[in-house]
Amino acid sequence: MLVDLSKDKHPTQLYGWGYTGKTLNLSAQGTYFGFVVDGQTDVISYHAGFELAFTLTKGMYFSVPGAVSVRGGCGIAIASLNYRGMFMVGGPIEEKGRLCYMDGCSDSLLIPPTIKGDPCLNHLHFPPGISQTRHTHPSIRIGVVTSGEGHCEVPENEDGTGAAIEIPLSLGQIFIIPPEGHHSFFTKDNTLDIIAYHPDSDIGPTHDNHPMINRTYVDGVSVREIEEIRTKIIV
Repeated sequence: MLVDLSKDKHPTQLYGWGYTGKTLNLSAQGTYFGFVVDGQTDVISYHAGFELAFTLTKGMYFSVPGAVSVRGGCGIAIASLNYRGMFMVGGPIEEKGRLCYMDGCSDSLLIPPTIKGDPCLNHLHFPPGISQTRHTHPSIRIGVVTSGEGHCEVPENEDGTGAAIEIPLSLGQIFIIPPEGHHSFFTKDNTLDIIAYHPDSDIGPTHDNHPMINRTYVDGVSVREIEEIRTKIIV
């Protein structure tokens, strides 16, 4: 384990694996969000007494609820301890993000929240010549540099005052931004790509608003509006 944030508002643990030849075995608690920074990695999950093995290469990612083992290559795995996510394998990430972000940056939502409020995994792309506006986030951010180089600036003091401290960023570097931590990213002649884990979200489906219920009609009326036939409890 690299960092234990199990006492955080959003209990989280950070793990890493590298070219050691050893298998990283992670317990059944929570859901693991992982990313392969370099090389080729075997991701092994367990279901109904069987091992399910998937081979991922650089730039690919996964979400595994429950116990998982990883070996080969190098990367990070982030445990969301109180969350039961859905199994997913994806990637490799694209050259740029699909969504417009800020100050010329773009991002993609790689692993979306299953239900509004759930954790998510994102890809941030910074073109050359970026000077990002200083900003904060309401919850922790865990990131890893997947390609390129740049730097992050943080103020000397937690309240955002004081001189700017410059932190160089390069391939494989892992960082954690605390809640309400002031920061901004910069690039010069190179691009910079970062995978960012968010422990919470403010978008996603809800029981009252999701494609299945919204787009099912009875006599021209969406089931979303017909209270008497809507499912009240999942059994």
